[in-house]
Amino acid sequence: MTTAISLPTNVIVDTGCANLSSVKFAVERLGFDVVITDDVELIKQAKKVIFPGVGSAKHAMENIQAKNLIDVLQSLKQPVLGFCLGMQLMTETSTEGDSEKLVPCLNLIPTKVEPLKAENNRLPHMGWNTLTQVSDHPIFNGISVGDYFYFVHSFAAPISEYTIASCEYGSAFSAAIAKDNFIGCQFHPERSSALGSKIIQNFLELDAEVLVLSNKKQEQ
Repeated sequence: MTTAISLPTNVIVDTGCANLSSVKFAVERLGFDVVITDDVELIKQAKKVIFPGVGSAKHAMENIQAKNLIDVLQSLKQPVLGFCLGMQLMTETSTEGDSEKLVPCLNLIPTKVEPLKAENNRLPHMGWNTLTQVSDHPIFNGISVGDYFYFVHSFAAPISEYTIASCEYGSAFSAAIAKDNFIGCQFHPERSSALGSKIIQNFLELDAEVLVLSNKKQEQ
């Protein structure tokens, strides 16, 4: 008698360079099941995919390539949520401290990551900061301008048509970006207390059809 294999509903992509345990605990605290994996088939068949990251874009992209995950990540049709570096890897390229040195990323959202224009503020931008603009994207249900989230970064995506939330630290930057089924948060939802948990819950409860309708509304 063959036992049916139960596939995970939610997966966290094992990029080999992220604080995966804290993301897993944040999901499980909300009562959702989740597995950490770099298995291509499990990632493909999951209903929701979380894509976290810490460290440098160059190192992370090397890990993703070594795990043969680039093609699968680029082909995903289900909702995908990137955290911090995970968000940055969704863009076209990232600048690693030197404007002449571009790291090719996953090219899922057509914007670029550049050094954060912090003016006279200390880098990295580390700690709690408020959102200065929030769209009506379903990932932000229950979230408002002025709400605090936890950031740790020295690079950022500029404000663009793909910005769904913004923040200021010396200058304005994208606190969150989105295109189609891909959503990225520059802040760390798993470190952002109750409001961060709300973001994760919104994502895990997100209806894919609602996401499609939201994207069409933003494009109009």
